[in-house]
Amino acid sequence: MSTDPSERPAVGPAAVRELFAARLRAELHTGEDRRQEVSPARRAYREAACLLGRFDPLRLRLPGERQGAGGAVLELVDDCTTMGTQDQPEWSLKDDVRERALRGLAGPEAARRVLECHPGLPAEPGPERFCLAYLSGSPPATDRLTTDELADALQAVLWLSRVPGMTGLPDTAELQHTLERARLLDPLERLLRSPFQGRTRELAELRDYVTSPGGSAAAGTRPDGRAHHPAPVPPLVVHGPGGMGKSTLLAKFVLDGIHDPAGCFPFAYIDFERPTLSIQEPVTLIAESARQLGIQFPAHRAELDALALECQQVARSQREGQERVTQLHELATTRAVLGRRSSQEFQSLAAGRETELIRRLADVLARAVAERKGGESAQDPPFAWVVDSFEAAQYRGSPVVGRMVAIYLSFQSVYPRMRLIVSGRAPVDHPAKTMKSLDIELGELDTEAAVGLLASCGVEDPEVARALADRVGGHPLSLKLAARAATLAGLGAERTGELIRSLPDRRHQVFRRVDQMLVQGILYDRILSHITDEDVRRLAHPGLVLRVITPEIIKDVLAEPCGLRVTTPEEARALFDEFSRLDMMEPARPDAVRYRSDVRAIMLRLPGGDRTAVMRAVERRAVDHYAARDGLEARAEEIYHRLRLDENPRSVEERWLPGVERFLIGAQQDMTPRAAGLLTARLGGDAPDQVTAGADQEDWERIAAREVEDLLAQGFADAAFERLGRRQPWTPCSPLHALLAETLNRLGRQEEARRAVSDAIGTAEHAGCGERRLELLLLSARLAEDAGDPGSAGRALRTAEDVAVGLGQDLEAMGALLARARLTAGVDGTDLEAGRQLAERLRMLPDAVLADRPVLVRAVASQIYDRAPGALDHALEVVGLAADDETLDALGAAMRRATGRQPALLGAVMEILDEAAGPARQPAGGAPTSIAGILRLARDRGTLDTLARRLLAVPDKSGELVAGVAAAMGVGSGTRAATGPEPGRSRPPEERKSPMGSDGR
Repeated sequence: MSTDPSERPAVGPAAVRELFAARLRAELHTGEDRRQEVSPARRAYREAACLLGRFDPLRLRLPGERQGAGGAVLELVDDCTTMGTQDQPEWSLKDDVRERALRGLAGPEAARRVLECHPGLPAEPGPERFCLAYLSGSPPATDRLTTDELADALQAVLWLSRVPGMTGLPDTAELQHTLERARLLDPLERLLRSPFQGRTRELAELRDYVTSPGGSAAAGTRPDGRAHHPAPVPPLVVHGPGGMGKSTLLAKFVLDGIHDPAGCFPFAYIDFERPTLSIQEPVTLIAESARQLGIQFPAHRAELDALALECQQVARSQREGQERVTQLHELATTRAVLGRRSSQEFQSLAAGRETELIRRLADVLARAVAERKGGESAQDPPFAWVVDSFEAAQYRGSPVVGRMVAIYLSFQSVYPRMRLIVSGRAPVDHPAKTMKSLDIELGELDTEAAVGLLASCGVEDPEVARALADRVGGHPLSLKLAARAATLAGLGAERTGELIRSLPDRRHQVFRRVDQMLVQGILYDRILSHITDEDVRRLAHPGLVLRVITPEIIKDVLAEPCGLRVTTPEEARALFDEFSRLDMMEPARPDAVRYRSDVRAIMLRLPGGDRTAVMRAVERRAVDHYAARDGLEARAEEIYHRLRLDENPRSVEERWLPGVERFLIGAQQDMTPRAAGLLTARLGGDAPDQVTAGADQEDWERIAAREVEDLLAQGFADAAFERLGRRQPWTPCSPLHALLAETLNRLGRQEEARRAVSDAIGTAEHAGCGERRLELLLLSARLAEDAGDPGSAGRALRTAEDVAVGLGQDLEAMGALLARARLTAGVDGTDLEAGRQLAERLRMLPDAVLADRPVLVRAVASQIYDRAPGALDHALEVVGLAADDETLDALGAAMRRATGRQPALLGAVMEILDEAAGPARQPAGGAPTSIAGILRLARDRGTLDTLARRLLAVPDKSGELVAGVAAAMGVGSGTRAATGPEPGRSRPPEERKSPMGSDGR
């Protein structure tokens, strides 16, 4: 057989399998590794593939071949990774193999030859066509390339730069920067793929807001020598209902500013619908802003990237802190004493960290702008901070809004020309607002803009477009649907007239929102009526009630109520394939599709006559289908359809499983107010007035409780009290009873607070609300302690412990004991007795039980460490230390104190640090040399708990290291060890101060 690759016969799929089998038999038979030397044939195929992103191994050609002979299958099997499908295999050279092949090419001419042997290559997307363009001397103009094309061009340049003798390539760094800038603008440009229409007035308002100096005079020095800062400029809120074009307007504004050389300004565009950003973590907004500014100011890229990385680390620490708060709220006995104090501390620490980071970001921006101006005296350009999709944070008392206000004011204090533009469905209303925001309410497009939008969507006849606009109105979504319906119906006068007559007459503004929903629903119905396959058309409207559609769902749930007989998986698959091709469907997962969210949001709100009965039949079958299946997603779908059928929220709640929440986010919009009330109470988030008005009393109370908790955590007791004054009387087990007493105490009305909690304890006891009674007893003890009545406090805590034991809840009993141990010691030595009992409970409870409540275990160990040898070590073994920055700070501070006061400990401590960090600690930027840096590295490498356990074994007579581990263990729980004892001794009972503080906060 010839060894010339060009003379080998073509290899088909069956032959490929035989080649692989033969190869495997040979390797197993010899037991030897593949030879390291590269044969001429293998080298030739490597070179043929080294400028291809991916290729079909059966068709890969060598120079001089007329068609692929399949030799690459055997020669490159060890050199490639596989992609594609079984029927259409695609391979790609491994990076190291590609590198050697590129450097082994004879030069640019050889590179060009291996590409030109693939005739259709230039027309295909990918880096290959750019390689050919550069090799042929016709490089592309990068300013005309799309983002994907720039990525391909960069890949081509990186490959060709390895080819010996290659010249004429663009600078890689510049091309990389061009690509990053294109990716930065890509989300905005995608919003403007359709021609932008109207909004002239709104664009002018945005430009005026951003470019106006605002406030008082520029920052400087007063005549008396004190620093003078301009008054803060309020944020601008763009609001309006969904589909009105808020995001498109913001994209147009930002891109217009960028493309105007005279008015170009730095910006950051933050869209909270992006999965990498969390509206509950404002620090991620700072990280993303730093990343975007790094692209706009390359000279400061390294500093801004480092700041973004630090923000991500802070976000991780904050998640740990938030989880600690959540756990403390899960037990009644830790909620009243530790939980609310921890919530307030967390919000305060988070806001402080975020404002410090944002000031640093503003400082970098000020320096970058000054360098770009080159010392000119001209005014600094404005910085537009555009925050889109802010709806999720806009509920009453949202801590996110309060922290965002603090971030904004801090940024503007450093960079006065910073301007904040927020987009959401409603104006921002929050107690933290220190100024009245400016508003732009986005209404409908005017007639000319509406006609222009219709024309851009295919309705080219001006008379038809004007007639449609007159009947449909100026809502952008309605206009796009009207254009689609008109196109499907045919744009002749008769059919267009029929479409227009099917729509309701426009009425006064008070009816417009209802009219728009009706118009959009009718238009969608017309679009559905043009589905060509009759069976699919029968399924289409009832199928809207389903959040996901699969072949199995079509067969078992959807077909029969729609009058179809589907008996085999093959019939269901055929229908599913047709369903998947509808332009209103989108992939949900493999072998599953769903309706676009905008379609469902509109259609589910419309009355459907006979279709309503069919849709309810579909939902009842969906309940049965999902109830018979295991898994969180199936349970979530069962709950979803039960609520859609308006079943009693209390009976639906019995089907709830922990973890279904993530599958039900956003489902409130598909529900009646009563059903939405349950989801809002369970999931949190915005609670519109119609939802709270329609929610069951228990759900309303839970929604209100969350809002009041958030307000108290931010220090807004007056707003919390106002919120509590609604919808009384409350149910006996309501969480609002304890919150009312807490709020009264915060307002300085201590006697009223004690009376309120006393009354609520009796009500809870009479109604058999054991867990609520526990919380109230703990709160009563704390209020009694604040009032200087330790006897009443002790009695309340002993009763709480008895209640917890009676309920059979060991962890609640431990929480009650912890509160007793924290109580200021009375004449009977209450806290010493409780400490001994705590140690006993900690020792007796199974580790598996303790592991479910790490925050409680850490608080207990921190409280009793000096009287229960081994408690800290046990806690470290079972739950470990928290991984937030405050924990590391407490541990590091204790280590510095101990080694500073006892230099003899330094060697042992440094040995422990070195082993925890590992033998090769070389993170980016070099190895850390400070204790704080090494502790962070140990945390990242998972050796922090081992480090802490080894510190406990160091012979430290002062007790400083043990106290430091206890302090780290008790961070965020308010335990006394968090501050550490005096060197050389534990604090005796008479020296301990109340951990609750004089105001109970």
